[in-house]
Amino acid sequence: MPHPASRVLAMLELLQTHRRITGGDLAARLAVDERTVRRYAGTLAELGIPVTAERGRYGGYRLLPGFKLPPLMLTDDEAVAVVLGLVAADRIGLAADSPAGASAEAKITRVLPVALAERLAALRASLGLTIRGPAPRDEETPDLTELLLVLGSATRGAERLELTYRSGKTPGAAPGRRRVDPYGLVFHSGRWYLVAHDHRTDEIRSFRLDRMVSVRLTGDSFEAPPNFDAVAHVTRQWAGLPWKWEVEVLIEADVAQVRRRIPANIADVTEAPEGVRLSCRAQSLPGMAQMLAGLGWPFTVVRPDELRVALAEHAANLTGYASR
Repeated sequence: MPHPASRVLAMLELLQTHRRITGGDLAARLAVDERTVRRYAGTLAELGIPVTAERGRYGGYRLLPGFKLPPLMLTDDEAVAVVLGLVAADRIGLAADSPAGASAEAKITRVLPVALAERLAALRASLGLTIRGPAPRDEETPDLTELLLVLGSATRGAERLELTYRSGKTPGAAPGRRRVDPYGLVFHSGRWYLVAHDHRTDEIRSFRLDRMVSVRLTGDSFEAPPNFDAVAHVTRQWAGLPWKWEVEVLIEADVAQVRRRIPANIADVTEAPEGVRLSCRAQSLPGMAQMLAGLGWPFTVVRPDELRVALAEHAANLTGYASR
C-alpha cells in the first residue's frame, strides 16, 4: 500500500497537471475517499502550497493561479555537488565536444534561488581543478560546502579574509589567525586549497580548506595580480616537493585513448615500440596500483619493483572482496 506521504505528493502532481480537478476524481486516482482528499489538501496548505477548494457543480480543487513549484529543488550541498561535477567534467575534457554540460548547468542555475545561484557563480569563477590522484582516505573529510561558497564569493569580490588556521608543520599547536587576500580555489590531489596572499609572511601561499577553523569577511578590498593562475601556482608548488617514487609503466592500448584517460598533469604519456609509456612521480604506490587497475588495459611495470608488490596486494584485496 502506498505511504500517505506518497499520495500527498501524487495529489500535488495532479493539481499541477490539471487546472481544476474534482474531489471525486482525486479520490478515484489516489484510491482513497473524499474525506482523505480533504485531509491531504490541508497537509499541502500546511506546507505552504496554496490549494483552494471550490464548491458547486463546477467546483473542485486547484492550485492558486500563478503558483508554480520549481521543477528542481536542491539543497545548497546538492547544488554545489552537481555544479562542481559539471565544471570538473568540462575542465578535464569529459564533455569537450558536447554542450550538454553547459546546458545542464544553465538549467540548474535558472531554478535555484537567486542568492545561491550568485554564490555558485562566484565559486565557479574562482576555482581550478588539477584532478591529480584520488582523495585521501586516511582521515575524515569535513563538509566544505558553505566554506567553498564563502571563499568563492570573497575571491570573486576581491574581499580580504581573516582565517583561523591550523598549521600542518606543528600539528599540536593552537590555530593561528592570519589576514589573507584570496586569489583562487584549487582542487588538487584530493584536497581543496585556497591560494592567497598571506599578510603575515608577505607571500602567496596555499591553505588547505580542511585546516580552516573559521573564516571572517573583513569588508576590506584588495587588488589581485592581473591574470594570476591559481592552478599553476599550486602545481608549481607541488612540483618542487620531493616525491618518493619514480614510476614507469608500459600500457597495451592506443596512445590517444590513454591520453584521454590520464591528464597531462598526472603523467607523461608517450608512444614507445613496446606500447604506451606512462611516466610519473608518486607518493603512494597503493594509490598508483588502484589507478592502474582501474584503467582496464594490460600493462607491464618497468619500475619500481615495489609497485608490483602494491599491485599484488591490491589484487588480493579484490579477491577477498569477491569471496565475501
